[in-house]
Amino acid sequence: MRYNVLGGKMNRGLTVAETLRILKRGQALSEEEIFKANLLGWCIEWLQAFFLVSDDIMDASKTRRGQPCWYLADGIGMVAINDAFILESAIYFFLKKHFKKDAYYVDLLELFHETTYQTELGQLLDLITAPEDSVDLSKFSIEKHHFIVTYKTAYYSFYLPVALAMHMAGVKDEAAFKQAEEILLPLGEYFQVQDDYLDCYGDPVKIGKIGTDIEDNKCSWLINQALDKSSADQRKVLDENYGRKNEANVAAVKEVYKQLDIEGRFKSYEEESYNRLTGLISKVDHPLLNQDVFTSFMKRIYKRTK
Repeated sequence: MRYNVLGGKMNRGLTVAETLRILKRGQALSEEEIFKANLLGWCIEWLQAFFLVSDDIMDASKTRRGQPCWYLADGIGMVAINDAFILESAIYFFLKKHFKKDAYYVDLLELFHETTYQTELGQLLDLITAPEDSVDLSKFSIEKHHFIVTYKTAYYSFYLPVALAMHMAGVKDEAAFKQAEEILLPLGEYFQVQDDYLDCYGDPVKIGKIGTDIEDNKCSWLINQALDKSSADQRKVLDENYGRKNEANVAAVKEVYKQLDIEGRFKSYEEESYNRLTGLISKVDHPLLNQDVFTSFMKRIYKRTK
């Protein structure tokens, strides 16, 4: 638990208490509210750890957060699969221990179960669209990438922490949750596109891992943009080199990215996303929501480098 739960940026976990403070509109939180909001934040970090330990095994990744992936740590191996299950089970241990008497206890259980299911669906589509041992770029599309990132990342990283805080704040109106979802899912997609970009162009020291999306045949934003804009010759290069482990193959793909100015396309996408999301946030008018819930996210992730 110390090895896998700690060490990240903790943005997901910290968002619960931050969102609750915003929803309470200046009212001081009680010690119990602070404790419970932080506990729910830790539950998200446990969920994240469960996903990452599992994901690293499936992707045969080498490093995570600047250290060897858990299954590669001394004496661990495939025991890491059971360790991942334990990390997930801890969430429900904490919820039962500290929230069972609260009116929103079942809401918390359902939200964690639904979010886990959604994330697993996104992971499944990611894996079957881009198996490492069978490269077929015709399976890729911008639409499929959108589905993968919405389900694999946006629900648990963006919607989950805000929805948890909303339950704590006593929000019951489904319309409020719907409006939050309509902003948070596009925010999550923008965040994942940033991740795809940083995997190729970011500083591994800052990120804490070595990017391997090209070698791993990932259905990333970058390759989908390249496929959409490539000439016949460039497409041939991508077909022959994407998803191969050799450094020369990776270099060939990156050369096509350079020719198509994928880096520049990302910067344009980033500005367009910022303007679009800012517009959505400005239209938040539900009495139980506050625009600051969403602007706090934007401030943290806009033009991030890690």
